Amino acid sequence: MADLESSRVLSLEASSARWVDLLVSLRPRQWIKNAVVFAPLVFGGLLTDWHALLRATVAMLVFCAAGSALYLFNDWHDVEADRQHPLKRRRPIAAGRIGAGTVRISIAVLLLVAVAASALIDPELLAVLGAYVLLIGLYTLALKHLVLIDVLAIAGGFVLRAVAGAVAVQVPLSPWLYVCTVLLALFLGFAKRRHEIVLLEEQAVNHRRILDDYTVPLLDALLAVTAAATLMAYSLYTFSAPNLPDNHVMMLTIPFVLYGIFRYLYLVYRREEGGLPEQVLLNDLPLLISIALWGLTAVLLLYGWKLL
Repeated sequence: MADLESSRVLSLEASSARWVDLLVSLRPRQWIKNAVVFAPLVFGGLLTDWHALLRATVAMLVFCAAGSALYLFNDWHDVEADRQHPLKRRRPIAAGRIGAGTVRISIAVLLLVAVAASALIDPELLAVLGAYVLLIGLYTLALKHLVLIDVLAIAGGFVLRAVAGAVAVQVPLSPWLYVCTVLLALFLGFAKRRHEIVLLEEQAVNHRRILDDYTVPLLDALLAVTAAATLMAYSLYTFSAPNLPDNHVMMLTIPFVLYGIFRYLYLVYRREEGGLPEQVLLNDLPLLISIALWGLTAVLLLYGWKLL
């Protein structure tokens, strides 16, 4: 009897561990990237429209589900390469704690949920979701092995998130939002490639073949270009975009963006971080405070009179 009870406890513990491993494999920390979906809502003047807010929230959840499905596919496809990485080899799929059957079923369920929810919101959102899944799927299979195209594909994923937000709340996508999103995504992508080369050193090519085509000096130059371009594009946006206040008060948010970019460069060059942008954001308090103050200031400048 005691043996039977012990067996049941062990079975429950194993089942619980599998669910935890599956949740980890969904990479919930990465969901923070889907906040880009809310940009058209906020800068389109619809933050106080509860119907639009609900549609944007559903769109974000759609991309969370689809993104997690794609992360599972990526980990499944790259399992051997991940086992050569000092950190990624600990992932549940690379470590062998989640089987192929569980991965396939989870991918199918997540994509089915994402497709159904996006179709309910807007057929155009479903089309954007399809483009996103296709792009990131191609990235996993081929594009990440093409120098520069790999980072451009990542930037394309961010742009499609922004497009999804615009479609969900039915506002035109600002060209400024498009440019700023592309440049910021490129900046983060090049920082990630630099971190991988510095971390893995001579083993970098064993983990990701494309790293053999990059060098630290090249990535340093690309980081400098994209950082400067991001700051310039955002600065121009604050006093040139037609949907912003005519008195140019949005320029008050520029210092927060300046500090955020400079702080990220400091973390990349002095602390050798940047491999996981979402982790940098969540773990670095000064950067987190800067982003929070930027968001609060932008909302107050755009909606202050509506919130009183």
